[in-house]
Amino acid sequence: MSLQGPAQRLTIFIGESDQCHHKPLYAEIVRRAHQAGLAGATVLRGIEGFGATSQIHTARLLSLSQDLPVAIIIVDSRERIQDFLLELDLLVTDGALVILDDVEVIKYVARRDRKGKAVQ
Repeated sequence: MSLQGPAQRLTIFIGESDQCHHKPLYAEIVRRAHQAGLAGATVLRGIEGFGATSQIHTARLLSLSQDLPVAIIIVDSRERIQDFLLELDLLVTDGALVILDDVEVIKYVARRDRKGKAVQ
């Protein structure tokens, strides 16, 4: 897949303990983004944060949280992101923040083996 130039970045902030069909919600979002053929998705686990409830979640030793903040970041063309938002709306029903940014992709290349084939 080639991705260069104007694109959009979709960022979804949820809690680590959020579930979808008894599995982590972040894993289901990544799975569906992959199924949709999007360019890629990355899940980042936060060490501390709070959201609309104003309850602080932290990884500090004295107050271990089981619900740390998680950010899922997906970058692709505007059209593909817009299509995926419909899917995302079915998955993310509460306790989340979804943001969209216009971005410029400078370089997007797959790793290659010695024969030039893309490596997973």
